[in-house]
Amino acid sequence: LAQPVTPELLVSPSSQDGDLGSECPEDRGNWTGRLDFLLSCIGYCVGLGNVWRFPYRAYTNGGGAFLVPYFIMLAICGIPIFFMELSLGQFSSLGPLAVWKISPLFKGVGMGTILIVSLVAIYYNMIIAYVLFYLFASLTSDLPWQHCGNWWNTDLCLDHHVIKAGNTTFPVNITNTVSPSEEYWSRYVLHIQGSSGIGDPGRIRWNLCLCLLLSWTIVYLCILKGVKSSGKVVYFTATFPYLILVMLLIRGVTLEGAWKGIQFYLTPQFDHLLSSKVWIEAALQIFYSLGVGFGGLLTFASYNTFHQNIYRDTFIVTLGNAITSILAGFAIFSVLGYMSQELGVPVNQVAKAGPGLAFVVYPQAMTMLPLSPFWSFLFFFMLLTLGLDSQFAFMETIVTAVTDEFPYYLRPKKASFSAVICISLFLMGLILTTEGGMYWLVLLDDYSAGFGLMVVVITTCLVVTRVYGMKRFCRDVHMMLGFRPGPYFRACWMVLSPATMMALLVYNIVKYQPSEYGSYRFPTWAEVLGILMGVLSCLMIPVGMVVAVLREEGTLWERVQQASRPTMDWGPSLEENRTGMYVASLAGSQSPKPLMVHMRKYGGIT
Repeated sequence: LAQPVTPELLVSPSSQDGDLGSECPEDRGNWTGRLDFLLSCIGYCVGLGNVWRFPYRAYTNGGGAFLVPYFIMLAICGIPIFFMELSLGQFSSLGPLAVWKISPLFKGVGMGTILIVSLVAIYYNMIIAYVLFYLFASLTSDLPWQHCGNWWNTDLCLDHHVIKAGNTTFPVNITNTVSPSEEYWSRYVLHIQGSSGIGDPGRIRWNLCLCLLLSWTIVYLCILKGVKSSGKVVYFTATFPYLILVMLLIRGVTLEGAWKGIQFYLTPQFDHLLSSKVWIEAALQIFYSLGVGFGGLLTFASYNTFHQNIYRDTFIVTLGNAITSILAGFAIFSVLGYMSQELGVPVNQVAKAGPGLAFVVYPQAMTMLPLSPFWSFLFFFMLLTLGLDSQFAFMETIVTAVTDEFPYYLRPKKASFSAVICISLFLMGLILTTEGGMYWLVLLDDYSAGFGLMVVVITTCLVVTRVYGMKRFCRDVHMMLGFRPGPYFRACWMVLSPATMMALLVYNIVKYQPSEYGSYRFPTWAEVLGILMGVLSCLMIPVGMVVAVLREEGTLWERVQQASRPTMDWGPSLEENRTGMYVASLAGSQSPKPLMVHMRKYGGIT
């Protein structure tokens, strides 16, 4: 039998000369264990916000009634966008920058994401540094924020132990007093009295600086080998907080007065549901708590095998995250109820959100318990593990995004590249360790991931459904999972999710309020700086468009059309997963190249 002749058209460069194989970039790597991906996603989504934002948001927005808009918003814009991000990452095995081969015209969205994540990573690690500071401070027999009379205390300091021990026949006026834990936080940890405002940062607090250095070192060591190392650490950091949360919950519920707090947290006030604010708050809580738009989900999914069941994982992670938030509310409010009974004030006077809850109210409640250093250590250790795995995700996102852009140069040097990023973000975060650092942290927290993040998510949603095409996207999901997304997902992607996001964006702009920290109002230049932070990430999108259009040829309209179509190598990264229209379109494969060029230029097969 004669040898079959390979037509000239089908001969690939790789079969002609063997040297080209060595030019392939180093392997990206994958998750090593079966649960690595799921636990990393849970660790990423379940963060500090579940403990210090959700319970407070629930009680200010109608208590138990808040759960109604919360779960509706979870269904409309939480689950669908979460699933979309995972699908994009897993299908292409690319990071948040390179994934825009799907439509190079919109690569600026990826650049905006990286900018937002970098800003968030700077201040998020500072919060972890505060947690480490308190963690070390808890390693004593007497908690340092238990009593007044230290050098940092003022005359306004009032020790609740004194009130309890003293004769309670005369009423104590506690309106103008400050708790020892509050003075410890603001005057000792932050030393905020050394700064007059955001424009006068004061000196660096060296103990905070060392804590920040330590937290960056921990993060670096955990992401040193990429997902291979961080995928192992999350087995501890994603599961351990649950153990501590249950311990704190049991301890909290057994305290007297605990029911008072829980009642406060859960009593439904249905009249709140008529105000738009509650629905917006619910959507914001879902949005930030699931971490959509930060690129972390996309990055994690890109290390999956091609047929991993992300559909199931989506529901496990999103519902698990919601349940954790509700549980954390019980743990927090049961202790607040006990505390309000001890101090003899209503619960709403002790309840706070954000850092105030974690570093002032809860530590103060800890001093009232027997074995207080032990409970305090547990609480801060829980916050540490909650914060760390979210930080791993931010760092992994930045590193993956850039190494996927330059795989030949950076992939072999991933460890040193990660070190460069960690060191530069540490240096940028040094201003947060100064006496006025808290003002900068509030500014970053308010503006870095505000409307910029929403613009990024809305654009992603619209590009995938309108530019790339709903049909194509559903076909890609079908290739991976063996079934097409149902009408619920399609309706959310096409209409409901983008519409909800748009409403959020408009609400955020209309109801804009200047930042403040306690009674301190930020000056105008700081406001402008904050708004610029948000605008800069949005500006990346038009900048990316200009660059993409300049790279193409032809008239302007032809250039725009070409730049908005997927690149030739878009699709699954491994040859064996490329079926249907993706067959043999990878460089170096047995591919009829001229046909592919023709398809890219004129769209479709003629």
